Amino acid sequence: MSGERILLIDDDPATRKYVGACLLHEGYEFVYATDGEEGLAMTERSNPALVILDIMMPAIDGFEVCRRLRAWTQVPIVMLSAMTGEGDKVKCLNLGADDYLAKPFGIEELLARIRAVLRRAAQPTTGAASPRFIKDELDIDFNRRKVFVKGTEVRLTPTEYALLHEMVTNAGKVLTHRHLLQKVWGPQYESEREYLHVFVGRLRTKLEPEPGNPRYFITVPGVGYEFTA
Repeated sequence: MSGERILLIDDDPATRKYVGACLLHEGYEFVYATDGEEGLAMTERSNPALVILDIMMPAIDGFEVCRRLRAWTQVPIVMLSAMTGEGDKVKCLNLGADDYLAKPFGIEELLARIRAVLRRAAQPTTGAASPRFIKDELDIDFNRRKVFVKGTEVRLTPTEYALLHEMVTNAGKVLTHRHLLQKVWGPQYESEREYLHVFVGRLRTKLEPEPGNPRYFITVPGVGYEFTA
């Protein structure tokens, strides 16, 4: 039994009942909020290990809740949506979500994604070739799981850090899309290249001196990415 606290923010009572019963059965601690405002307050009050966030809610939708959460917390976020357009998935990821799941969904798929995100959040801080990587203005302290640019700490989500860790520990190697998706997200994500595109973009925005002219995170067209040391 895991025991991690999971917060569901969803205005649909049936979804709350269904997801809550399944999470409790799996050993998670379950808390919920019925709208965006309550969800924001509940996140601060209950300090969950993960937030499951529905997009279609009255007053404040899930997009806005995600944006506000990312202004102050790096808690893992899995977004749910009845909308299945590719643009909605990319928008969620760009706003800072760690994963996206379209409704209707199977509970086993949801549980698998929850486990994958929590696993990334808890990945060991050691295992790099060196406990510290310093290049120009970029300083990565693997022992403390902290990243600095020009001496200022940059907050990364668990998924962003997992991707950075994989690329830096393989600096100088071209890593294929498939390799990165398998290592960071899991085998079931092998075809989800938009995840990789968005998250590499997020790392460039946070860590590159010129995100539009990347120095560290180099695209290898048609193949994957290389972190240049």
